[in-house]
Amino acid sequence: MENKYIHRVVYVGVNVCRFLLAVVFLFSGFVKANDPMGTVYKVQDYFEVWGLAGWNSGFVPYLIAWIMAVVEFTLGSYMLFGIRRRLASISCLLFMVVMTPLTLWLAVANPISDCGCFGDAIHLSNWDTFWKNIVLLLASIVVVFRSRSIFKLVTDKMDWLVAMYSTVFIFLFTYFTLSHLPVFDFRPYHLGADIKAGMEIPDGVKLPVYETIFTYQKDGIQKEFTIDNFPTDSTWKFVESKTILKEAGYEPPIKDFVVISNDDGFDITDEILNSDYVFLLVSPWLENADDSSMDLINEVYDYSLDYGYRFYCVTASSDEAISRWQDYTGAEYPFATMDEITLKTIIRSNPGLVLLKNGRVIKKWSNFSFPDEYQLSGPLDELPIGQLEDDTMLSKVTEMLAWFFGPLILFIMIDLLWLSIHRKKKFVPASEQGSSDKKN
Repeated sequence: MENKYIHRVVYVGVNVCRFLLAVVFLFSGFVKANDPMGTVYKVQDYFEVWGLAGWNSGFVPYLIAWIMAVVEFTLGSYMLFGIRRRLASISCLLFMVVMTPLTLWLAVANPISDCGCFGDAIHLSNWDTFWKNIVLLLASIVVVFRSRSIFKLVTDKMDWLVAMYSTVFIFLFTYFTLSHLPVFDFRPYHLGADIKAGMEIPDGVKLPVYETIFTYQKDGIQKEFTIDNFPTDSTWKFVESKTILKEAGYEPPIKDFVVISNDDGFDITDEILNSDYVFLLVSPWLENADDSSMDLINEVYDYSLDYGYRFYCVTASSDEAISRWQDYTGAEYPFATMDEITLKTIIRSNPGLVLLKNGRVIKKWSNFSFPDEYQLSGPLDELPIGQLEDDTMLSKVTEMLAWFFGPLILFIMIDLLWLSIHRKKKFVPASEQGSSDKKN
């Protein structure tokens, strides 16, 4: 009786660990697939810390982001359905053996404030991420040694189909969001976001306190100074400066939305946020922007002129890069400057198009989905693209579940039907065999 009780406890414990791994890996893989460009930016941050900044301009960050999304989601799916139990459990353990020391280094050295394991959906400190990985590592060890205790949610004849479909689904979903935009936008500039409201600071809240540290060098010796004990000796040579957070406080969700006109150097932020409709062509770096949709961009600019809407190309590129862009594309629209990180946060496309109405984000378009003349056939007040869609988070989640489970159930039914027909052909009833023998 005691052995039976222990066996039951082990059985339940192993499957609790299995479902914990499944949920975390599925969620982590899905959010990476939902926003692959966010993962690309995070990978580029790692490369800079490791002295591999030369790889940032190539395909490597994109390949890593794609592989991480597919591998994590696929392993989570294997764990959820209980398929490829031995392979999945060993793969999860190997994954955690690699990631746990990495997150320990992040927690101790703190070269990057957020590891990016859950994208913008959930922000964890580096120490929180490390302890989370310790729990997952222990769960992986339990699952590896007791993988046979994992019960399956599908039959042996269906596991190949579920395994293949999970990988294909997340691969195609990553391709879709990379070509277009994230389906779920967890950033401050999501559809419906009020930028003006996101910049406000409530009365009476405690503000964060920062301190700037200046590093100077003299006679081969480096020393740090603050603004209070700044060196007056001119023989000290400046090396670098850094700003650190001394006391935490309230920070508004949007704090770096500042737009400077390239024509006269004036701050046009208020003008943009208080205009009825404004088109913003967003490009963090014009030198790397995709120019395949320049005709559509110019059509949108001509449309904005016809109907009196403001149009700006906002970028962090230099004046030389802007001039080359104008010469190459024939761009006649005005340019403005914004912070590079802010531009990458606003939209995951280079370039991308954003429509604001009185400071509220109404629409976003990637480089592959810019509106054309058929969509821009009248004033924005009278067009669907000039209105804010009322898609809720619940409706999007329901749609994604339908996209995943709907085709999967259909394929399983087709496979079961094929197996049934195949069995009927293979096993002919004895009565039919006897009548056939008499005829012969």
